[in-house]
Amino acid sequence: MFLILLGSLLRIATHFHDYAPLAALFNYLPQIPNFAPIAALALFGGTYLSKKYALIVPIIAMLIADYFIGFYNPMVLASVYGSFILIGLIGIWLRNNKTLPNVIGGTLTGSIIFFLVTNLAVWLAPQFYYPHTLQGLVDCYVIALPFFRNTITGDLFYVGAFFGTMELSILVAKKYSTKKRVSVSI
Repeated sequence: MFLILLGSLLRIATHFHDYAPLAALFNYLPQIPNFAPIAALALFGGTYLSKKYALIVPIIAMLIADYFIGFYNPMVLASVYGSFILIGLIGIWLRNNKTLPNVIGGTLTGSIIFFLVTNLAVWLAPQFYYPHTLQGLVDCYVIALPFFRNTITGDLFYVGAFFGTMELSILVAKKYSTKKRVSVSI
């Protein structure tokens, strides 16, 4: 529940930082398009949560956030949600292959998947006015490059925060659970 709430609030924060009732709460958070925790949540969920929750947690977080932000073109919406499911599957793979290079690689792969899949959907969606030509596809991807930079930056930041916190918690738990307890009888 905490991860769903955190993911939803951080995503909503990037859209409502000027909304007066929420401004005091969200003003200190980054207001950078595509700098959001959902992909990191999907990767984290796949790695650390049970398979039952691994793929559903980021989707529930997105549904809650989209309820407040607003739903959009169904084709693009499906591509966004589908991308997060694919990123969750990368997380499931990481579960048994968790090394720092693999986590960084999984993060970057997830960012690339999100960029390629969602921008293909934008290009295909008639409401965005990209001509359905090779040049239209190239234009769509080129125009999205600043968002891609933000996606990579946000994904690396949030994956570092989520995975770092979890791994630190695991180390602390191991340290204190392996200490031998000494009892003294008098």
